[in-house]
Amino acid sequence: MAHITYVEANGQSTTIDLADGWSLMQGATTNGIDGIIGECGGSCACATCHCYVDDMLAGVLPPPSQGELDMLENVVAERRPNSRLACQIKASPALEGGVVTLPECQE
Repeated sequence: MAHITYVEANGQSTTIDLADGWSLMQGATTNGIDGIIGECGGSCACATCHCYVDDMLAGVLPPPSQGELDMLENVVAERRPNSRLACQIKASPALEGGVVTLPECQE
């Protein structure tokens, strides 16, 4: 389990306990966090779970797959070097204390 903090576009911060193996997208949608839609349900096919990971997460996450990189080409909000798709990031103890910032829009 990892404590993950989501920062919504309006600045509201919410920290949740995310079970190992759950995606950051699942954590956000299950806990009513605004800013992640996840239209495709986590199959890396819509880019509506675009997020920005903090430096700590960027340092421990594996690099994005080619499929994730392809989908990041379709994000509506500004794509940044720390842009990721929340559906592709699975919780583990290594993510403890990570912060995910959500963009102003997904569609």
